[in-house]
Amino acid sequence: MDIKEIFTDDSAVSPVIGVILMVAITVILAAVIGSFVLNLGNNVQQTSPQATIDWEYNQSGTVVNATHNTGEALDNSTLGISETNTSGHTISLVGGGSDSTYTAGEEIANGTYDPGETLRIVWNAPDSGNSAIISESQAPSS
Repeated sequence: MDIKEIFTDDSAVSPVIGVILMVAITVILAAVIGSFVLNLGNNVQQTSPQATIDWEYNQSGTVVNATHNTGEALDNSTLGISETNTSGHTISLVGGGSDSTYTAGEEIANGTYDPGETLRIVWNAPDSGNSAIISESQAPSS
């Protein structure tokens, strides 16, 4: 046997490459099947919608209006209001239009506020218990 012949003989290359590819495919399939068996496929996080909210305060009557300025449409059924003080003053969501969503230019919430309280519009994920603050505003002090 000639030394040149050893380095130029390709007769075993194809079976080796075939085995390596089969092992790689098996590992990938096992990882995909394993992720679904362990229920990792259902734990994908929902992301909160991104929107800019304008807060307008009328200090003489302690009235506040929140208006959707820009960003994604907000579904009325996933929103809520959070207030730090609840001494009789309340702010609530406005209907959301005929399609139950808030888009740019539409009023989201209105009501009365306590001076200095923090008001928040909160998004609640429909398929889980997760929530996120869409907008937060500090009411002016007296």
